[in-house]
Formats: sequence, C-alpha cells, structure tokens
Amino acid sequence: MINDLIYVYCISNSPPDLRKNNALEGLKCITFQGFYTVVKLVSYSEFSEENLKKNLSDITWLEFNARAHVRIISLLMEDCTVIPFKFGTIYHTQDSLKKFITDYSDSFIENFLIIQGKEEWSVKIYCDRRTLCERIDELSEEAATLEKEIMASAPGKAFLLRRKKADLIENELNKLTKSYGQEYYNEINKMSENTTLNNLLPKELTGREDTMILNSAFLVRKDKAVDFVTTISFLRKKYPDLGFDIEMTGPWPPFSFVSIQEKL
Repeated sequence: MINDLIYVYCISNSPPDLRKNNALEGLKCITFQGFYTVVKLVSYSEFSEENLKKNLSDITWLEFNARAHVRIISLLMEDCTVIPFKFGTIYHTQDSLKKFITDYSDSFIENFLIIQGKEEWSVKIYCDRRTLCERIDELSEEAATLEKEIMASAPGKAFLLRRKKADLIENELNKLTKSYGQEYYNEINKMSENTTLNNLLPKELTGREDTMILNSAFLVRKDKAVDFVTTISFLRKKYPDLGFDIEMTGPWPPFSFVSIQEKL
C-alpha cells in the first residue's frame, strides 16, 4: 500500500507544532510562500477519487475519518490561526499543491486577517411548542382576549371560537418563536465578530422532539470565548419555563467564515 497522495488539513501563517500531541503523528508541514500547509501522505486504496467516493457512502468510515479531520485541525488551531480545508481534500503532487497556494495566496492573506485569533462556535436553539402553547394566554394578548370571549359565550359559540383560537394559537406560536429566537440571536451576536445563519434542520435529522428555531455559527475572538460561553449560560436561564433550549458546541475551526477566491 503506497502512500503518495497528499491529504491537506489546513494552512497556517505561522509554524505549527506537530510534536505536541500523538494525534499529529505522521503529519508533515509543507512551507511555501510564507504559508505552512499541514498534510499527510495517504493511500490510493482509500483516497483516490474512485475509492473516496465509495468510502463516503460507508457511514462508519466517514464518521471516524471526518471526526479525525476536525480533531487534528482543532489541535493545530490551539497555537496558531489556521484556514481549514474540507474533509477529503487531495493533491497528487506537491507541485499542484504549490500552484494552488500561488493562485489563491491573496485570498489566503485576506482570510487570515478575518479569522486571526478567532474561532467558530455553533449555536442551535430549539423550542418545545407544547410548553410554549401552555403559556399562550400569558404571552399573547389576542389569545387571552379570545379565551375571555370563549368563557363568556354559550356552548355553540364557544365551540366555534375554540376552533378560531386553535388557528390563532398556531400563528401566535410562530410569531413568538421568531421573536424570542431573534432576541436570543441579537444577544449572542453582540459577543461575536461575525455570524452566519444555516438552514433549520427537521426533527428527522436532529433526533429531537422539539423544533429548531435557530441554527447559526459565530466567529468569536479567543480572548472573548469565556464571555461568549457565559452569555449562552445566562440566556439558557432567562426564560426557564417557555420551552426553549440552547445547544452550543465549540470551539471549531472557522469553516463557516473562510472563503477562498482565485486571483483575477
């Protein structure tokens, strides 16, 4: 099994320490034009274009190797700023890799200015709509007014009003989740340098019964990370009885905030 494909993890603008952790064993650094590219030689049997496509359909293989990819980049970014490469980035020769670095060198410099001394944090917010619904008369003036009308009405009219209220509740829940989600987002965003909004994931993918109302990544200065985490902890306790849950993970390599563009 010949290891002669070049697997790229990341590029740094300062020398990385590849001896700091056993997980970095086997990695090497290619230095070119002031950039330090961390790579590993891998085999055709796993990472040729054809074999990589096959392996990507193997969930066990994909999960193990993708986690290792992020783990290695995360270790390197503890001591230096890195531009992470997506999982499975392969070059056949050092010359082709160096040509890529030359073609995109200006963009690398621009990106390093953006992400220098920063890291990515993922924040997902969920809402248990049933819990929120139980408080609807407290939170919605329209729902409260309609409930008073129902209580004062004859049975027939009350039945029709309850049907009307059911439709009203659905609309009010949508307004409330949007309003609270925006409030949470605004408070978190104050602690970040940049943010990106991702698509909301359905319950089939989250594996949760509650509904995702925010899926965002935040670019946070490393020296503000403690404040960022403290803010999340505060927001988790701000509305304890309304069914909201904040899921935070990080720090991650700044995948969401790197955009590499070729020289014109």
